[in-house]
Amino acid sequence: MANIVHFDLPADDLERAKTFYSSLFGWKFELAPGWTDFYLIATATEDGSPGIGGGMGKRGAPDQKITNYIGVQSIDACQADVTRLGGKVRLGKTAVPEFGYLAVCEDTEGNTFGLWEEDAGAE
Repeated sequence: MANIVHFDLPADDLERAKTFYSSLFGWKFELAPGWTDFYLIATATEDGSPGIGGGMGKRGAPDQKITNYIGVQSIDACQADVTRLGGKVRLGKTAVPEFGYLAVCEDTEGNTFGLWEEDAGAE
């Protein structure tokens, strides 16, 4: 069964958002290796074990909202299934170098969600 493996949090002011979320939830922020404006977010469950990881970068479009990414074996296959089942692919398979691939889709109800395929060799 596919699970949410990552969330992406867009922000207009990265420092303000870091302060807000670290103060509110205790989330930890660390610059992603090789990036100057994208942070990896470490969360924890109520018992203190690691939670779902996230990322935070500058908002790319005025209507960009938090997106949950669901881990899949193959983005190519899943994109085809999204379309076959009546959804839409909003952003096709895109490499995140050294991490994997992402895509952004819309379900039949207009909700946005992401797909994530882990691949350290992504370029």
